[in-house]
Amino acid sequence: MSLVQIAGLLADQTRAAFCLALLDGRAWTAGELARHAGVSQSTASEHLSRLTAGGLLTEVRQGRHRYVRLAGPAVADLLEDLASFSPSTPSPQTLRESTRMSAEARARTCYDHLAGHLGVVVSDALLNLGLVVDRNGLSVSERGLEWFADLGVSLPARRRSRPVVRSCLDWTERRTHLGGAAGAALCRTAFERQWVERIGSGRALRITPSGDRAFRELLALDIHSII
Repeated sequence: MSLVQIAGLLADQTRAAFCLALLDGRAWTAGELARHAGVSQSTASEHLSRLTAGGLLTEVRQGRHRYVRLAGPAVADLLEDLASFSPSTPSPQTLRESTRMSAEARARTCYDHLAGHLGVVVSDALLNLGLVVDRNGLSVSERGLEWFADLGVSLPARRRSRPVVRSCLDWTERRTHLGGAAGAALCRTAFERQWVERIGSGRALRITPSGDRAFRELLALDIHSII
């Protein structure tokens, strides 16, 4: 698919809203996305068909139900990178929207890794502790591989279908957070060990008391004084 065709798919407010919602890494139904974007289900289905045909989304069927999700990490990276080019964060129109946006700016998921201020400070801590190093590009150090192994995560020694670690420009912070396989593994561990939990049904996250302790012990971060 050409750059012009991809740009054309995203150059629509409804389709862009769908893609940004799917950055939470989960599968949504057409009805859920329709309600999120404020359009009819028939309109949503038409837009989703175009996004799926264009390779940006993929279908997941479970029984009679049809779900869609982003086609993979590369699509999520593209969307987050494009969002970072927005000249400013849109002004909230309601108190509910303002609360959601503030929560997402503090801590959220970016597809399958941590983002927002939480993602940035975690990325900074990994670099400061020498667990991730930047030598003509990011890589996980030997100490970092041991650190992840202690968490029960075995990272590939080199790139396979996805970079082991990459920087992802955070659209609210205008700085980078940690992506790639390492970022996904850390986020997955944070959910599995209940260091973070979702706020409602969106992308925003809440750091739990156990998460506060874990980030302090593992990365020397006093999360609640930072976020």
